[in-house]
Amino acid sequence: MFYWLMKRILAGPLLRGMFRPWVRGLDNVPAQGGAILASNHLAVIDSFVLPLVLSRKIRFIGKAEYFTGTGIKGRLKAGFFRGVGTIPVDRGGGKASEAALRTGLGVLDSGNLFGIYPEGTRSPDGRLYRGKTGVARMALEAGVPVIPVAMIGTNLAQPIGTVIPKPMRLGVVFGEPLDFSRYQGMENDRFILRSVTDEIMYALLSISGQEYVDMYAATAKARIAAGKDPFNGAPLDPAGAAPGGREVPDVQPPVPPQDEDDASVG
Repeated sequence: MFYWLMKRILAGPLLRGMFRPWVRGLDNVPAQGGAILASNHLAVIDSFVLPLVLSRKIRFIGKAEYFTGTGIKGRLKAGFFRGVGTIPVDRGGGKASEAALRTGLGVLDSGNLFGIYPEGTRSPDGRLYRGKTGVARMALEAGVPVIPVAMIGTNLAQPIGTVIPKPMRLGVVFGEPLDFSRYQGMENDRFILRSVTDEIMYALLSISGQEYVDMYAATAKARIAAGKDPFNGAPLDPAGAAPGGREVPDVQPPVPPQDEDDASVG
């Protein structure tokens, strides 16, 4: 609670001044009760910008290494991640996914908001990548709605490899809640989990205006790191693709509203 209050009192105004966030669809976030906020992931600052536009506290999970640094820099980093609601989870070893799942379920069972990035890692190029099914399993086990969230422009403010983001206007778009109660009790069916995940990713595609790539972002990053073309030299379909073989939605990337005073979050 201390770190959350410090974020509200100190870091909040600073970040709002840097990014002047605009928001759409905020009324899609429930005023109370557990819910999953499933977001695209363009930059590290996504986890800092999203809480700025919410009146409710949101919790994330993060690598345990974020909290174990030494010296002033390490302590400041740990304090900042705690301030934005990040829960440390050891993501190494075979039980990492289960630990993350149980942590998220604990947050939701307590009636809180839980933020998750279904892509599993930041997009290497600003496109939306295939979602991992952990978000689906969590939604079905907890029996809570999933709110798709599109971060807009964070990759331009903080490109990969950049530590300090540049001040610029950023946006957050909340889509309509997704109800998966029809699949109650089917959280161990891998086909259902893939279908639910694809539906979530399609909703993200529909509000973000990103191009979709039917590949895990981690796979693309690994190939790039190895000096290989992430798509093995094969050209992408210029019409793009959509999760689950759906038709690509006709949507453009959201832009800031003209009336900044009415749309900004202060």
